[in-house]
Amino acid sequence: MLIITIIFIVSIILPTLVFSLSLLLFHRINLDRNKISPFECGFNPNNQTRLPFSTRFFLLAIIFIVFDIEVVLLIPFPILIATSLSFQHIIIFLLFLLILLLELIHE
Repeated sequence: MLIITIIFIVSIILPTLVFSLSLLLFHRINLDRNKISPFECGFNPNNQTRLPFSTRFFLLAIIFIVFDIEVVLLIPFPILIATSLSFQHIIIFLLFLLILLLELIHE
């Protein structure tokens, strides 16, 4: 019971300290208009400094993340098949590969 209490106290104190330290280190004191505006050789900027958000690249990034997660989920399957050659494991593995292939075709 004592170990659980210590772990609970540390899990509360440590994030609080990290958050407080980040607020202390990255707190900007003087945020006036001249300091936060972009600087282009002493002239006012001609165009917007922010680029428009591209949903096409966002969707591509999301699909990339999904495929990365699926590849990470595929890593233990050969080890599982090598240790216990069960028909059920092979079927699950083939179904997972089929879903991955269908997603790739859909993409």
